[in-house]
Amino acid sequence: MDIQIRHAHVDEAPLVAVLVSRLLAELGDEVETRALLETTRTLLAAGDVAALILLVDDRPAGVVTLNQCAAIYAGGRFGEICELYVGPDDRSAGLGRHLIEAAVDYARKAGWTRLEVGAPAQPRWQRTTDFYLANGFTLVGPRLRLPIGEEAG
Repeated sequence: MDIQIRHAHVDEAPLVAVLVSRLLAELGDEVETRALLETTRTLLAAGDVAALILLVDDRPAGVVTLNQCAAIYAGGRFGEICELYVGPDDRSAGLGRHLIEAAVDYARKAGWTRLEVGAPAQPRWQRTTDFYLANGFTLVGPRLRLPIGEEAG
């Protein structure tokens, strides 16, 4: 099995959007494909989000997206995993660990002090939390959100 992880370019926005849409569909979120593609293209082009694509034998098998945050508690700039997805047929092969390792490498090169991630709601997604714990993350509490603007609906 040949495993490669590479940084996605803006012209690969359709591939990144498809992989993220699969993640969102599994989480039960409604996905509007055109809007997701536009957002993906815009964020990649602006450099607001970095996407690392996982290839297995030259076949897209997963993606991790990262963005830069900053906080006093974190000692400055840090990274956040926005989305991490590995296709269901590839999950038992340890490929998610490769994406985490690539994200950590990216974070080091960016000079970030840490990586953070928000896991989906528990207990339904306990396996997701267990995955992150097995890959060196620690629990720091739940993440909450307050929609602003159009999302507030």
